[in-house]
Amino acid sequence: MVKAIWNGQVIAESDKTIMIENNHYFPPESIKHVFFKESDHTTICPWKGTARYYDVIVEGKRCMWGAWYYPVPSEKASQIKNHLAFWNGIEVEVPVGYKAVNDIPWYKKK
Repeated sequence: MVKAIWNGQVIAESDKTIMIENNHYFPPESIKHVFFKESDHTTICPWKGTARYYDVIVEGKRCMWGAWYYPVPSEKASQIKNHLAFWNGIEVEVPVGYKAVNDIPWYKKK
């Protein structure tokens, strides 16, 4: 299973991540919601749409904008609707030999 870890705590865990642009997108049901706080921050990806962010908080340690997702993705990125990806110091552990679920057939890693 792929794991997202912040401050020593597993905050998401899945064997069904979708890999895009070197980021593992975790299905919404794999997230431990107690560690996530909605942020007002947004960014725009030209092909995926508008990303919303969460701050991730574990034992008082905050990772500002540490997770993002697309609540209304473009048609091309519809398979990652509400899936979360991580950055900004959140560690993503990937087991050796793990193959992400590539539900976006037209997307090819360059």
